[in-house]
Amino acid sequence: MKILVTGNMGYVGPVLVRHLRARHPDANIIGFDSGFFGHCLTGSELLPEARLDAQYFGDVRTLPKELLQGVDAVVQLAAVSNDPMGNRFEAVTDDINHRAAVRVAELARDCGVKRYVFASSCSMYGAAEGGPRKETDALNPLTAYARSKVATERGLQAMDRGDMVVTALRFATACGMSDRLRLDLVLNDFVACALATGEITVLSDGSPWRPLIHVVDMARAIDWALHRTADQGGGLLAVNTGSDQWNYQVRDLANAVAEAIPGTRVSINTDAPPDKRSYQVDFSLFRQLAADHQPQVTLAKAIAGLRDGLEGMNFRDAAFRNSQFMRLKVLERHMAEGRLGDDLNWIAS
Repeated sequence: MKILVTGNMGYVGPVLVRHLRARHPDANIIGFDSGFFGHCLTGSELLPEARLDAQYFGDVRTLPKELLQGVDAVVQLAAVSNDPMGNRFEAVTDDINHRAAVRVAELARDCGVKRYVFASSCSMYGAAEGGPRKETDALNPLTAYARSKVATERGLQAMDRGDMVVTALRFATACGMSDRLRLDLVLNDFVACALATGEITVLSDGSPWRPLIHVVDMARAIDWALHRTADQGGGLLAVNTGSDQWNYQVRDLANAVAEAIPGTRVSINTDAPPDKRSYQVDFSLFRQLAADHQPQVTLAKAIAGLRDGLEGMNFRDAAFRNSQFMRLKVLERHMAEGRLGDDLNWIAS
């Protein structure tokens, strides 16, 4: 099996490639990435891309069709990957997250690719009251990032997919240790705060709901989608990907981290205006379809893994929100030093 992973040099990619290499040692796995975050290694003893058969560099908006020749499956991770970046680069977010993703799917279909896996997001539910959201419930995207995921799913639905099996995994919020760790994710941020300052400051009133999924379990879900057949959910499937047990309120996450890292104080801004990005998610369809690929990492293990990983790096940076752990800061630094344009294209030097 030959698998192309776009955006493989981000947060999820190294964990996914390690999982696929372990589970499918004979697979031909290739990566395609812009390289924005290639230098942001965190505690890795080897370059994660050493596990690949080949690494290619380029902009996913202009991914060459030739690269898809002989490919059996595509995993589309490439994206402007969170709300702060989406707000800063709104038009580019649509170009990369939506238009490029649909274009790659169309090229893949034309080249005879059998599986296309899109990393979608539960954030498209936005402000959702009245219980956990199912796939059939209304969408309410509140940010450019969430809107781009909705637009991609609609584009995939509208296109002629031929015989290609397409899976949009609506992932819960990612968390956990990675070879390219991000700390602009809620649980990861809380653990970093606890270690660096001894205090977790919750900027909201702590009540918003967030479903979470460990990055290792994201890899397991992608592995399932790479082998899913049309009789397991249809030729096009959009499925909430996570676990009902991982629906948490933000204050509960903060308190769980404080319990795991003794001496941590939790400060909650009870006077904060409500954070509208609050939603619980129903993962029963994923549980039904992917019984052997259900999330296995617990919240306690996720926190312990982050704590141990950061301590192993001697992490004590109280100013980490201005560091390479924050993806927007990395892009802004590239731009400030004249390497990257506002359109997120490299500038020739």
